[in-house]
Amino acid sequence: MILKPQDIYILLKLVAMGESQWSYASVAGDLIMSASEVHAGIKRAIAARLMAAQGGQPLKKSLEEFLIHGVKYAFPPDHGGLTRGVPTGYAAPPLKDIITQPNEPPPVWPDPEGNTRGYEFSPLYKTVPKAAIKDAKLYELLAIVDAIRDGRARERDIAIKELKVRLGSG
Repeated sequence: MILKPQDIYILLKLVAMGESQWSYASVAGDLIMSASEVHAGIKRAIAARLMAAQGGQPLKKSLEEFLIHGVKYAFPPDHGGLTRGVPTGYAAPPLKDIITQPNEPPPVWPDPEGNTRGYEFSPLYKTVPKAAIKDAKLYELLAIVDAIRDGRARERDIAIKELKVRLGSG
């Protein structure tokens, strides 16, 4: 079974929720995807040993290892031209407060309702911008993962430290 980018999106949502109880329908509603997509993503995450089969929680150490060492190879982002969207990577919280912003347009997830003009950066799943705006913890996790997926060495190092803090190992 092969992981898909939305599987990481689903796992990051579960991390953002903490120990809260969840259902396929509630996660699907929050991520603006179908319950069957969430179910299939959870099934793939369990097969990849990124999620516990019992208890319904991500295996944080395994997820951390994959995000640090594998996500940039498995799901590299596509880049496009200037567009309106939602900032990500070094241009989004929490990294924007730590990393000095360069004098170039930031990476953004394309979104016609976004408030920032920047270079198109493909999200893990098409509904990421809308879901991230509604959930600050999820937004931070997605931005950190995007910095790992495509950041410069210093940005990646800072993003890895922030990821470890949020996964409880840093």
